[in-house]
Amino acid sequence: MGPLPAPPNSQAHLQHVLTSAASALGLEGFTNRLRLPEAEIAVVILADGLGDKQLAAHTGHARFLASAWRSTAAAQVLDSGAPTTTASSLASLGTGLAAGQHGLVGYDVLSPELSRVVNMLGQWDSDVAPRQWQPHRTVFESAEHGGAKVLTCSRPKFRSSPLTQAVLRGGQFSGADTIERRFDAAADWIGAHRPATGTLHRGRPAPVLVYLYVDELDKTGHRTGVGSARWLQMLETLDSAARRLCRGLTESYGSLARVVLTADHGMINLAQEQRIDISGRPDLLAGVAHTGGEPRFLHLYTEAAGQAKDVAERWHQAYGDQAWVLTREEAVAEGWFGTVEDRVLPRIGDVLVAAQADIAFFHTERTGKDVLKMVGQHGSLTEAERRVPLLQLA
Repeated sequence: MGPLPAPPNSQAHLQHVLTSAASALGLEGFTNRLRLPEAEIAVVILADGLGDKQLAAHTGHARFLASAWRSTAAAQVLDSGAPTTTASSLASLGTGLAAGQHGLVGYDVLSPELSRVVNMLGQWDSDVAPRQWQPHRTVFESAEHGGAKVLTCSRPKFRSSPLTQAVLRGGQFSGADTIERRFDAAADWIGAHRPATGTLHRGRPAPVLVYLYVDELDKTGHRTGVGSARWLQMLETLDSAARRLCRGLTESYGSLARVVLTADHGMINLAQEQRIDISGRPDLLAGVAHTGGEPRFLHLYTEAAGQAKDVAERWHQAYGDQAWVLTREEAVAEGWFGTVEDRVLPRIGDVLVAAQADIAFFHTERTGKDVLKMVGQHGSLTEAERRVPLLQLA
Protein backbone atom coordinates (compact mmCIF):
# COMPACT_ATOMS: atom_id res chain seq x y z
CA MET A 1 0.00 0.00 0.00
CA GLY A 2 1.33 3.40 -0.98
CA PRO A 3 1.41 6.45 1.32
CA LEU A 4 -1.98 7.32 2.74
CA PRO A 5 -3.81 10.09 0.89
CA ALA A 6 -3.96 13.46 2.58
CA PRO A 7 -7.19 14.17 4.46
CA PRO A 8 -9.74 16.36 2.68
CA ASN A 9 -8.66 19.99 2.32
CA SER A 10 -10.73 21.90 4.85
CA GLN A 11 -9.83 25.25 3.27
CA ALA A 12 -10.80 24.47 -0.33
CA HIS A 13 -13.61 21.97 -0.08
CA LEU A 14 -16.82 21.36 -1.99
CA GLN A 15 -18.72 21.96 1.26
CA HIS A 16 -17.83 25.67 1.03
CA VAL A 17 -19.32 26.37 -2.41
CA LEU A 18 -22.93 27.16 -1.51
CA THR A 19 -21.99 28.81 1.78
CA SER A 20 -19.51 31.06 -0.04
CA ALA A 21 -22.12 31.91 -2.67
CA ALA A 22 -24.60 32.80 0.08
CA SER A 23 -22.00 34.99 1.77
CA ALA A 24 -21.22 36.70 -1.54
CA LEU A 25 -24.92 37.59 -1.71
CA GLY A 26 -24.54 39.44 1.58
CA LEU A 27 -26.49 36.92 3.65
CA GLU A 28 -25.57 36.84 7.32
CA GLY A 29 -24.29 33.71 9.01
CA PHE A 30 -22.17 32.51 6.07
CA THR A 31 -18.44 32.76 5.37
CA ASN A 32 -17.01 33.34 1.89
CA ARG A 33 -14.09 30.94 2.26
CA LEU A 34 -13.69 30.56 -1.49
CA ARG A 35 -13.57 34.34 -2.08
CA LEU A 36 -16.38 34.42 -4.60
CA PRO A 37 -17.17 37.91 -5.96
CA GLU A 38 -20.03 39.86 -4.45
CA ALA A 39 -23.32 39.52 -6.29
CA GLU A 40 -27.05 39.93 -6.03
CA ILE A 41 -27.77 36.83 -8.11
CA ALA A 42 -25.67 33.69 -7.62
CA VAL A 43 -26.01 30.55 -9.73
CA VAL A 44 -24.16 27.36 -8.72
CA ILE A 45 -23.99 24.66 -11.40
CA LEU A 46 -23.12 21.17 -10.16
CA ALA A 47 -21.87 18.96 -13.01
CA ASP A 48 -22.04 15.47 -11.56
CA GLY A 49 -18.87 13.51 -12.39
CA LEU A 50 -16.90 16.30 -14.08
CA GLY A 51 -13.68 16.14 -12.09
CA ASP A 52 -10.81 18.51 -12.74
CA LYS A 53 -8.76 15.83 -14.49
CA GLN A 54 -11.66 14.87 -16.76
CA LEU A 55 -12.25 18.48 -17.78
CA ALA A 56 -8.54 19.03 -18.37
CA ALA A 57 -8.40 16.06 -20.73
CA HIS A 58 -11.38 17.24 -22.83
CA THR A 59 -11.18 21.03 -22.98
CA GLY A 60 -11.59 20.94 -26.75
CA HIS A 61 -15.18 19.82 -26.21
CA ALA A 62 -15.87 22.48 -23.57
CA ARG A 63 -14.33 25.67 -24.86
CA PHE A 64 -16.45 28.00 -22.74
CA LEU A 65 -15.68 26.10 -19.53
CA ALA A 66 -12.05 25.75 -20.60
CA SER A 67 -11.63 29.50 -20.93
CA ALA A 68 -12.40 29.84 -17.23
CA TRP A 69 -10.46 26.68 -16.32
CA ARG A 70 -7.28 28.14 -17.85
CA SER A 71 -7.63 31.42 -15.94
CA THR A 72 -5.82 31.66 -12.61
CA ALA A 73 -8.29 34.37 -11.61
CA ALA A 74 -11.41 32.38 -12.50
CA ALA A 75 -10.49 28.82 -11.52
CA GLN A 76 -9.79 26.92 -8.33
CA VAL A 77 -9.42 23.23 -7.57
CA LEU A 78 -11.47 21.91 -4.68
CA ASP A 79 -11.42 18.71 -2.66
CA SER A 80 -14.71 16.82 -2.85
CA GLY A 81 -13.97 14.92 0.36
CA ALA A 82 -14.40 11.28 1.29
CA PRO A 83 -15.90 9.21 -0.12
CA THR A 84 -16.11 10.60 -3.64
CA THR A 85 -19.70 9.61 -4.20
CA THR A 86 -22.71 11.70 -5.16
CA ALA A 87 -24.83 11.23 -2.04
CA SER A 88 -22.01 12.23 0.29
CA SER A 89 -20.75 15.08 -1.89
CA LEU A 90 -24.19 16.60 -2.46
CA ALA A 91 -24.78 16.37 1.27
CA SER A 92 -21.57 18.33 1.90
CA LEU A 93 -22.58 20.89 -0.72
CA GLY A 94 -26.10 21.23 0.63
CA THR A 95 -25.28 21.42 4.32
CA GLY A 96 -21.82 23.01 4.32
CA LEU A 97 -20.62 20.09 6.48
CA ALA A 98 -18.24 17.17 6.07
CA ALA A 99 -19.51 13.58 5.93
CA GLY A 100 -18.81 12.90 9.59
CA GLN A 101 -21.37 15.54 10.51
CA HIS A 102 -24.09 15.23 7.88
CA GLY A 103 -23.93 11.43 8.12
CA LEU A 104 -24.19 10.38 4.48
CA VAL A 105 -20.90 8.53 4.60
CA GLY A 106 -21.33 6.37 1.50
CA TYR A 107 -23.51 5.26 -1.39
CA ASP A 108 -25.07 2.68 0.88
CA VAL A 109 -24.19 2.29 4.54
CA LEU A 110 -25.25 0.41 7.64
CA SER A 111 -28.17 1.74 9.63
CA PRO A 112 -27.31 0.66 13.21
CA GLU A 113 -30.94 1.15 14.22
CA LEU A 114 -32.23 -1.19 11.49
CA SER A 115 -29.23 -3.54 11.40
CA ARG A 116 -29.19 -3.47 7.62
CA VAL A 117 -27.50 -1.57 4.81
CA VAL A 118 -29.53 1.35 3.45
CA ASN A 119 -29.07 3.34 0.26
CA MET A 120 -28.29 7.06 0.38
CA LEU A 121 -28.93 8.00 -3.25
CA GLY A 122 -32.01 6.96 -5.20
CA GLN A 123 -33.35 3.96 -3.30
CA TRP A 124 -33.73 5.09 0.29
CA ASP A 125 -35.16 2.53 2.69
CA SER A 126 -38.74 3.43 3.60
CA ASP A 127 -37.85 3.01 7.27
CA VAL A 128 -35.21 5.76 7.11
CA ALA A 129 -36.50 9.29 7.77
CA PRO A 130 -34.40 11.77 5.73
CA ARG A 131 -34.70 14.65 8.20
CA GLN A 132 -33.70 12.44 11.11
CA TRP A 133 -30.81 10.85 9.25
CA GLN A 134 -29.51 14.35 8.40
CA PRO A 135 -30.93 16.80 10.97
CA HIS A 136 -28.70 19.82 10.34
CA ARG A 137 -30.20 22.89 8.69
CA THR A 138 -29.37 23.09 4.99
CA VAL A 139 -27.78 26.07 3.24
CA PHE A 140 -31.02 26.63 1.34
CA GLU A 141 -33.07 26.75 4.54
CA SER A 142 -30.67 29.23 6.11
CA ALA A 143 -30.49 31.37 2.96
CA GLU A 144 -34.26 31.48 2.65
CA HIS A 145 -34.55 32.37 6.33
CA GLY A 146 -32.06 35.18 5.68
CA GLY A 147 -34.32 36.71 3.02
CA ALA A 148 -33.01 35.16 -0.20
CA LYS A 149 -35.09 33.72 -3.00
CA VAL A 150 -33.82 30.17 -3.52
CA LEU A 151 -34.31 27.76 -6.43
CA THR A 152 -33.20 24.20 -7.09
CA CYS A 153 -33.37 23.29 -10.78
CA SER A 154 -32.98 19.56 -11.35
CA ARG A 155 -34.75 16.52 -12.74
CA PRO A 156 -38.47 16.43 -11.85
CA LYS A 157 -38.11 13.11 -10.02
CA PHE A 158 -35.78 14.73 -7.50
CA ARG A 159 -38.36 17.32 -6.39
CA SER A 160 -39.24 15.51 -3.17
CA SER A 161 -36.77 12.64 -3.20
CA PRO A 162 -35.40 11.48 0.17
CA LEU A 163 -31.96 12.84 -0.72
CA THR A 164 -33.45 16.25 -1.51
CA GLN A 165 -35.38 16.18 1.76
CA ALA A 166 -32.24 15.24 3.66
CA VAL A 167 -29.65 17.65 2.27
CA LEU A 168 -31.17 20.05 -0.28
CA ARG A 169 -34.46 21.01 1.35
CA GLY A 170 -35.54 24.62 1.25
CA GLY A 171 -36.56 27.12 -1.42
CA GLN A 172 -38.49 26.43 -4.59
CA PHE A 173 -38.00 23.64 -7.13
CA SER A 174 -38.15 23.60 -10.92
CA GLY A 175 -37.84 20.32 -12.80
CA ALA A 176 -36.77 19.55 -16.36
CA ASP A 177 -35.44 16.36 -17.93
CA THR A 178 -32.80 17.79 -20.28
CA ILE A 179 -29.79 20.01 -19.72
CA GLU A 180 -31.06 22.71 -22.06
CA ARG A 181 -34.52 22.89 -20.49
CA ARG A 182 -33.05 22.96 -16.99
CA PHE A 183 -30.88 25.95 -17.85
CA ASP A 184 -33.77 27.70 -19.59
CA ALA A 185 -36.00 27.08 -16.58
CA ALA A 186 -33.41 28.62 -14.27
CA ALA A 187 -33.06 31.69 -16.49
CA ASP A 188 -36.84 32.11 -16.70
CA TRP A 189 -37.23 31.79 -12.93
CA ILE A 190 -34.53 34.40 -12.30
CA GLY A 191 -36.20 36.74 -14.77
CA ALA A 192 -39.55 36.29 -13.04
CA HIS A 193 -38.13 36.97 -9.59
CA ARG A 194 -35.61 39.67 -10.33
CA PRO A 195 -36.12 42.81 -12.49
CA ALA A 196 -33.41 43.43 -15.06
CA THR A 197 -30.88 46.17 -14.42
CA GLY A 198 -32.38 49.56 -15.24
CA THR A 199 -35.92 48.41 -14.48
CA LEU A 200 -37.78 50.55 -11.97
CA HIS A 201 -38.58 48.77 -8.72
CA ARG A 202 -39.19 49.70 -5.11
CA GLY A 203 -36.59 48.91 -2.48
CA ARG A 204 -33.59 46.66 -2.68
CA PRO A 205 -34.58 43.39 -4.32
CA ALA A 206 -34.00 40.14 -2.45
CA PRO A 207 -30.80 38.26 -3.26
CA VAL A 208 -31.24 35.22 -5.50
CA LEU A 209 -29.53 31.85 -5.05
CA VAL A 210 -29.96 29.20 -7.76
CA TYR A 211 -28.66 25.63 -7.71
CA LEU A 212 -28.55 23.89 -11.11
CA TYR A 213 -27.92 20.14 -11.13
CA VAL A 214 -26.61 18.26 -14.20
CA ASP A 215 -26.28 14.48 -13.88
CA GLU A 216 -25.99 13.49 -17.54
CA LEU A 217 -22.19 13.26 -17.56
CA ASP A 218 -22.14 10.96 -14.55
CA LYS A 219 -24.85 8.66 -15.89
CA THR A 220 -23.19 8.46 -19.29
CA GLY A 221 -19.76 7.93 -17.78
CA HIS A 222 -21.02 4.96 -15.78
CA ARG A 223 -22.54 3.39 -18.90
CA THR A 224 -19.99 4.10 -21.62
CA GLY A 225 -17.01 5.70 -19.89
CA VAL A 226 -15.40 9.11 -19.61
CA GLY A 227 -14.36 10.33 -23.05
CA SER A 228 -16.82 8.14 -24.94
CA ALA A 229 -18.68 9.71 -27.87
CA ARG A 230 -21.89 10.00 -25.86
CA TRP A 231 -20.03 11.48 -22.85
CA LEU A 232 -18.39 14.10 -25.06
CA GLN A 233 -21.77 15.00 -26.52
CA MET A 234 -23.10 15.63 -23.02
CA LEU A 235 -20.06 17.76 -22.19
CA GLU A 236 -20.62 19.86 -25.30
CA THR A 237 -24.29 20.29 -24.41
CA LEU A 238 -23.39 21.43 -20.90
CA ASP A 239 -20.79 23.84 -22.26
CA SER A 240 -23.26 25.39 -24.70
CA ALA A 241 -26.02 25.71 -22.11
CA ALA A 242 -23.65 27.32 -19.60
CA ARG A 243 -22.42 29.82 -22.19
CA ARG A 244 -25.97 30.76 -23.16
CA LEU A 245 -27.06 31.20 -19.54
CA CYS A 246 -24.07 33.38 -18.68
CA ARG A 247 -24.55 35.55 -21.76
CA GLY A 248 -28.20 36.12 -20.94
CA LEU A 249 -27.58 36.94 -17.27
CA THR A 250 -24.73 39.30 -18.10
CA GLU A 251 -26.88 41.13 -20.66
CA SER A 252 -29.72 41.54 -18.14
CA TYR A 253 -27.83 42.10 -14.88
CA GLY A 254 -24.16 42.79 -15.63
CA SER A 255 -21.84 42.05 -12.72
CA LEU A 256 -24.79 41.74 -10.33
CA ALA A 257 -25.16 38.14 -11.55
CA ARG A 258 -22.45 35.55 -10.94
CA VAL A 259 -22.29 31.97 -12.16
CA VAL A 260 -19.94 29.26 -10.91
CA LEU A 261 -19.58 25.62 -11.88
CA THR A 262 -18.26 22.78 -9.77
CA ALA A 263 -18.59 18.98 -9.50
CA ASP A 264 -19.19 16.35 -6.85
CA HIS A 265 -16.39 13.97 -7.87
CA GLY A 266 -14.28 12.82 -10.77
CA MET A 267 -14.40 9.44 -12.52
CA ILE A 268 -12.07 6.82 -13.97
CA ASN A 269 -12.69 4.11 -16.56
CA LEU A 270 -12.18 0.46 -15.62
CA ALA A 271 -11.88 -2.47 -18.01
CA GLN A 272 -13.93 -5.60 -17.33
CA GLU A 273 -10.97 -7.44 -15.80
CA GLN A 274 -10.45 -4.59 -13.34
CA ARG A 275 -13.95 -5.08 -11.87
CA ILE A 276 -13.48 -7.70 -9.17
CA ASP A 277 -16.38 -9.73 -7.76
CA ILE A 278 -15.61 -10.64 -4.15
CA SER A 279 -18.63 -12.91 -3.78
CA GLY A 280 -17.57 -16.41 -2.76
CA ARG A 281 -14.27 -15.16 -1.33
CA PRO A 282 -14.12 -16.44 2.27
CA ASP A 283 -10.62 -15.03 2.62
CA LEU A 284 -12.14 -11.57 2.19
CA LEU A 285 -15.64 -11.96 3.62
CA ALA A 286 -15.08 -14.19 6.65
CA GLY A 287 -16.21 -12.26 9.72
CA VAL A 288 -18.03 -9.68 7.55
CA ALA A 289 -21.74 -9.28 8.28
CA HIS A 290 -22.47 -6.52 5.74
CA THR A 291 -20.75 -4.80 2.83
CA GLY A 292 -21.56 -1.25 1.80
CA GLY A 293 -20.13 1.88 0.26
CA GLU A 294 -18.86 2.11 -3.33
CA PRO A 295 -16.94 -0.47 -5.36
CA ARG A 296 -13.87 1.77 -5.00
CA PHE A 297 -14.57 2.63 -1.34
CA LEU A 298 -15.88 -0.43 0.48
CA HIS A 299 -17.35 -0.33 3.96
CA LEU A 300 -17.00 -3.72 5.68
CA TYR A 301 -19.10 -4.23 8.80
CA THR A 302 -17.87 -7.09 10.99
CA GLU A 303 -20.01 -9.74 12.62
CA ALA A 304 -18.67 -9.04 16.09
CA ALA A 305 -16.61 -6.46 17.93
CA GLY A 306 -12.88 -7.03 17.80
CA GLN A 307 -12.82 -8.58 14.32
CA ALA A 308 -11.80 -5.47 12.41
CA LYS A 309 -8.05 -6.03 12.68
CA ASP A 310 -8.33 -9.61 11.41
CA VAL A 311 -10.52 -8.57 8.48
CA ALA A 312 -8.20 -5.68 7.64
CA GLU A 313 -5.16 -7.94 7.76
CA ARG A 314 -6.67 -10.39 5.28
CA TRP A 315 -7.50 -7.55 2.90
CA HIS A 316 -3.95 -6.23 3.34
CA GLN A 317 -2.58 -9.61 2.32
CA ALA A 318 -4.82 -9.85 -0.73
CA TYR A 319 -4.87 -6.25 -2.01
CA GLY A 320 -2.59 -4.18 0.20
CA ASP A 321 -0.47 -3.16 -2.78
CA GLN A 322 -3.53 -1.86 -4.67
CA ALA A 323 -5.75 -0.36 -1.98
CA TRP A 324 -5.64 1.61 1.24
CA VAL A 325 -7.05 -0.64 3.97
CA LEU A 326 -7.87 1.06 7.27
CA THR A 327 -9.98 0.30 10.28
CA ARG A 328 -12.70 2.77 11.17
CA GLU A 329 -10.60 4.15 14.00
CA GLU A 330 -7.62 4.67 11.70
CA ALA A 331 -9.69 6.39 9.00
CA VAL A 332 -11.34 8.70 11.53
CA ALA A 333 -7.94 9.53 13.03
CA GLU A 334 -6.66 10.33 9.52
CA GLY A 335 -9.49 12.84 9.13
CA TRP A 336 -11.11 11.14 6.14
CA PHE A 337 -14.63 12.08 7.27
CA GLY A 338 -13.82 15.30 9.11
CA THR A 339 -15.22 15.66 12.61
CA VAL A 340 -17.39 12.60 13.22
CA GLU A 341 -20.51 12.91 15.35
CA ASP A 342 -21.35 10.04 17.72
CA ARG A 343 -24.57 9.23 15.84
CA VAL A 344 -22.61 8.89 12.58
CA LEU A 345 -19.70 6.77 13.81
CA PRO A 346 -21.39 3.32 13.58
CA ARG A 347 -22.53 4.06 10.01
CA ILE A 348 -18.87 3.93 8.95
CA GLY A 349 -17.52 0.46 8.16
CA ASP A 350 -15.39 -1.31 10.74
CA VAL A 351 -12.92 -1.72 7.87
CA LEU A 352 -12.58 0.57 4.84
CA VAL A 353 -11.04 -0.50 1.53
CA ALA A 354 -10.25 2.47 -0.73
CA ALA A 355 -8.88 1.48 -4.13
CA GLN A 356 -5.57 3.07 -5.04
CA ALA A 357 -4.98 1.15 -8.28
CA ASP A 358 -7.41 0.98 -11.19
CA ILE A 359 -9.65 -1.68 -9.66
CA ALA A 360 -13.07 -1.87 -8.01
CA PHE A 361 -14.65 -4.46 -5.72
CA PHE A 362 -18.21 -5.71 -6.23
CA HIS A 363 -20.22 -7.90 -3.88
CA THR A 364 -22.74 -9.16 -6.41
CA GLU A 365 -24.39 -11.55 -3.94
CA ARG A 366 -25.79 -8.38 -2.39
CA THR A 367 -26.09 -6.02 -5.35
CA GLY A 368 -26.71 -8.30 -8.33
CA LYS A 369 -24.44 -8.59 -11.37
CA ASP A 370 -25.66 -5.62 -13.42
CA VAL A 371 -23.24 -3.34 -11.56
CA LEU A 372 -20.35 -5.18 -13.19
CA LYS A 373 -21.32 -3.54 -16.49
CA MET A 374 -20.40 -0.03 -15.31
CA VAL A 375 -17.34 1.39 -17.06
CA GLY A 376 -16.93 4.66 -15.16
CA GLN A 377 -16.22 4.37 -11.44
CA HIS A 378 -15.50 6.64 -8.49
CA GLY A 379 -15.59 6.66 -4.71
CA SER A 380 -11.96 6.48 -3.63
CA LEU A 381 -9.41 9.14 -2.68
CA THR A 382 -7.20 9.31 -5.75
CA GLU A 383 -6.56 12.72 -7.26
CA ALA A 384 -8.64 11.85 -10.33
CA GLU A 385 -11.67 11.18 -8.15
CA ARG A 386 -11.43 13.82 -5.44
CA ARG A 387 -10.18 16.96 -7.27
CA VAL A 388 -13.04 19.00 -8.73
CA PRO A 389 -13.02 22.37 -10.50
CA LEU A 390 -14.60 25.58 -9.26
CA LEU A 391 -14.99 27.87 -12.27
CA GLN A 392 -16.24 31.44 -12.24
CA LEU A 393 -18.11 31.60 -15.54
CA ALA A 394 -19.73 35.02 -15.18
